[in-house]
Amino acid sequence: MNNQITNVYIWDMDETLILLKSLLNGSYAEAFAGLKDAQKGVEIGKMWEKHILQISDDFFFYEQVCLEIENCNKPFLEALSKYDDGQDLSDYDFNQDGFSPPHDDLNKRKLAYRHRVIANKYKQGLHNILDQEMMDVWDALYKMTDEYTDGWLSSARALLEQCLAGNEDPTICNTIAGGVVRSNATGSRHINVLVTSGSLIPSLVKCLLFRLDNLISHENVYSSWDVGKLQCFQWIKERFDNRNTRFCAIGDGWEECEAAQAMNWPFIKSSNVWNLHV
Repeated sequence: MNNQITNVYIWDMDETLILLKSLLNGSYAEAFAGLKDAQKGVEIGKMWEKHILQISDDFFFYEQVCLEIENCNKPFLEALSKYDDGQDLSDYDFNQDGFSPPHDDLNKRKLAYRHRVIANKYKQGLHNILDQEMMDVWDALYKMTDEYTDGWLSSARALLEQCLAGNEDPTICNTIAGGVVRSNATGSRHINVLVTSGSLIPSLVKCLLFRLDNLISHENVYSSWDVGKLQCFQWIKERFDNRNTRFCAIGDGWEECEAAQAMNWPFIKSSNVWNLHV
């Protein structure tokens, strides 16, 4: 009998693991009552927005898949895997394959091909996509943002790393495991899952740009854009659930809070976690 404990942490992205919207609208700076330069925050947010859209369009089919053709945002990359016949794509011309409406089985297969390429690029990382000049720009922007936000990005990474290693924050560990099971004493496994309200391709690019890709694998990124967070939570439960699995949701919004309550999962407001880590 396998008594291994599996802890599944379901994370929100925006305003939890990363900051973007609050930089763009100035609300992040407003919370510091004049101690933060709001305009600098807006400029940082606009730079991130530009990079996210450019990389999504140039390398991840975003303009072709989601902006030109409706109903092509999927909740996760494996959603159309049954349509992928495994064709060798090394010489495949994605610009000339006739990918277009209607959203029939033929075009679902073409979209599944794109998802396979996106998954491979995600696994390879941005250093295999961007040239050195862009890597330097990205590195400088990341450092500038982390400094401006008093280490928000690096703290998020550190917490995700701790969860994967079984050295969870006491708040999370006690909530999930009841304070009884010590992870490293039982050979438990730990999984970070992301459920974001953004569309799938830009969310995957955000994971890459904000250096979360080695902590959250591509198959564990879910977009609730079309289906809602409760549906994503239900899929996650179906995928991972057994009698030794424990789930916990972490976020800042009402939707993930209500979805966690509906699933009878503990929910931790992200601000409570960051107060201990930032």
